[in-house]
Amino acid sequence: MRSTQQFSITLPNEMADTVRAKVASGEYATESEVIRDGLRALLARDRAVEAWLKQEVAPAAKALAADPTRGVSASQVKQQLAARRRAKE
Repeated sequence: MRSTQQFSITLPNEMADTVRAKVASGEYATESEVIRDGLRALLARDRAVEAWLKQEVAPAAKALAADPTRGVSASQVKQQLAARRRAKE
């Protein structure tokens, strides 16, 4: 049984040019290697987001549900961000 599969994909010209440039520069041996590396990076990003959701977002949501007084309104967030922006100026 084969451990690979062949795909035919369509890329915007700019992305196709980038793939070709990566191969032409010697950074990658083939176009397939460029695509595989991009998919590995996408999977790593997905894993990082999933970990962040589980480790930080879910516990914060549970804490807020347990004690709604911990919450901050949208207008309070805007005020805090504006104050930080002014402090940097």
